[in-house]
Amino acid sequence: MSKYQNSLEYAQQKDNQDPLRKFRDEFEFPTFHEKEVIYFTGNSLGLMPKKSRDYINRELDDWAKWGVEGHFDAERPWFAYHEFLTEKAAKVVGAKNSEVVVTHSLTTNLHLLMVSFYRPTKERFKIICEKKAFPSDQYALESQVKFHGFTPEEAIIEIGPRDGEHLINEEDILTAIKEHGDSLAMIMIGGVNYYTGQLFDMKTITEAGHKIGATVGFDLAHAAGNIKMHLHDWQVDFAAWCSYKYLNSSPGGVSGMFVHENHEFKPELPRFAGWWGYDKETRFKMEPGFVPMKGAEGWQLSNAPVLGMAAHLASLEIFDEAGMDNLVEKRDDLTAYLEFIINDISERSDKADFEIITPKDQSKRGAQLSILAHGQGKTLFDNISKEGVVADWREPNVIRIAPAPLYNSYTDVWRFGQALEKGLE
Repeated sequence: MSKYQNSLEYAQQKDNQDPLRKFRDEFEFPTFHEKEVIYFTGNSLGLMPKKSRDYINRELDDWAKWGVEGHFDAERPWFAYHEFLTEKAAKVVGAKNSEVVVTHSLTTNLHLLMVSFYRPTKERFKIICEKKAFPSDQYALESQVKFHGFTPEEAIIEIGPRDGEHLINEEDILTAIKEHGDSLAMIMIGGVNYYTGQLFDMKTITEAGHKIGATVGFDLAHAAGNIKMHLHDWQVDFAAWCSYKYLNSSPGGVSGMFVHENHEFKPELPRFAGWWGYDKETRFKMEPGFVPMKGAEGWQLSNAPVLGMAAHLASLEIFDEAGMDNLVEKRDDLTAYLEFIINDISERSDKADFEIITPKDQSKRGAQLSILAHGQGKTLFDNISKEGVVADWREPNVIRIAPAPLYNSYTDVWRFGQALEKGLE
């Protein structure tokens, strides 16, 4: 018998016992719907922290007061604004401060990193990635190999699920690494697959890639703020992530970038350079010849987009207070309760045939569950939307939902179940 119960009283009891429940009040919930919103799309765009408005307004006030002098005289000087984010961002991904910088946008950062870490030769030019990666990753990889004179068909090896399965067997990734070892230049995988929510064993994949001489990097868009990571200890070469999903830091917000300290000061490493990556002690001498800063900061191009970074700082402070260990503990319990509710409905209703295609093993997933709604079309999704559920539909019949532990509650999960049952009717 399950330890969970499909009842409002049980959900409310769990909420009363939740040590993170206070953080829910630090976020703005959408008001566009006539019903109270059940917001389960933190895997697409996280909710707005209430203090984001204050943090952005502070910079607007300093801009009004100081003008250009705000670069040095603002309350948080803009000249080094990204440095206010570094330590907190490094904690989120398990890195040293020198290995992390917040700058640019996600796909921009992936391209900048691949300029340095995808260095193909005639003999070693192939890339391993997961099949059905997020399209932006696919386009980035395609354009990188074409830039170097190869075709995607010959250079990109996509590892997909076996026939009749939804998830990628990680043994297939490791086998492909061995098989293509001598011709493999880089491995670049999404740490968490956006479609199924499958979490990959980044440590083991990195070890396997290094063993055959390839560089290894990850797109952590669906992992940062969701998964407990140890990028430094895992010896990952590079990674990038956005800040607007689980990290709740404004639409299209700034991106984080990780470069392992093994590469922290290699001026000979090719890169696309910009002046904000130049040694900051001599940056304003405006001298010819690029001299990179040590660490991830050396991959910066331009000075800080302060307003976006202000929103990110507001969110990172919440993460810092809550702690990733606490968030992961609640995430696992909250997601398990959601899984129980979905299965309970599927078992009791003759109209429901739901299959959760996200791994059942909690060590192989984060907050997201992807529901394959057999026999259902988009009408079911439209019906639950009418009940106030904000979720995500993927053709032909997958509903993605992600209860974020910072602001979602057990009562949200129970209410989702009620909406799902009503939607079936």
